[in-house]
Amino acid sequence: MSRSFISHEVPTANQGEKGDAGPMHQDLPRPLPRFSLLAPERGRSSHDQIAAILGTELLQGRYPSGTTMPGEAELCARFDVSRTVLREVMKTLAAKGFVVPKTRVGTRVRDAVFWNYFDADVLAWRLRLGLDDEFRMTLTEVRRAVEPAAAALAARRRRPEDVARLRECLRLIGRAGQSRQSFAAADLDFHLAIGSASGNPLIRSIAGVIETALVASFTYSSPVDDPTDHAASVTGHTAVVDAIEAGDAPGAAQRILAVIDTAVRRIDQRKHRGVPG
Repeated sequence: MSRSFISHEVPTANQGEKGDAGPMHQDLPRPLPRFSLLAPERGRSSHDQIAAILGTELLQGRYPSGTTMPGEAELCARFDVSRTVLREVMKTLAAKGFVVPKTRVGTRVRDAVFWNYFDADVLAWRLRLGLDDEFRMTLTEVRRAVEPAAAALAARRRRPEDVARLRECLRLIGRAGQSRQSFAAADLDFHLAIGSASGNPLIRSIAGVIETALVASFTYSSPVDDPTDHAASVTGHTAVVDAIEAGDAPGAAQRILAVIDTAVRRIDQRKHRGVPG
């Protein structure tokens, strides 16, 4: 069967490994699982490709809430796949809260309030559409609510290996001459390391939101574009680790909040000046 639709219908994100939070601390340190918004594109199954296309179209509003999705025959013809593959795709979309099957009616589109934006695939699809200011602010609000709590818990529960991991992240964040993407990858690992050091698996599981926010940030602007901004970013991240290592929970929370807010201000200032992303 032809798979030509994959290359031109919509760009998709490779989701790669989706590690879970795992035990709180028993088997750390280990490589921190990350979603793959920062990873190179790789081949994906027809199921994943079709789910990404339809999921993106749902996010775009092509199929409004309360309407019925096109029938099986139409979608099978469109994507040149079997009914079995298509039904698995619809199960995937249903699991993410997008649709619900209705007997003798078809597959009904659910209201957006039920869509699972904490799902890594959904976040990846939303990112590929581009992030407007409103959605960027939504991501920031979630980070401001969660990451200070994670940093405070990390300060209370940190172990030597947690601090060592964070120091290594700082070294990578501070490297000179790196690209926006390499900085974003190092910055992501830093924030994921704090989530792991918190010892709270639910906090760690929100990594998809943090990654999406960071990718959205680096696609518009990055501190590595300006040596002064880069140095200030390194200083801010270092203050977080120093507070965690010292067991200063309020200080760690305050400093991670400063890191988040500084990045938001930098983007807003560059947008105001018309600096291209």
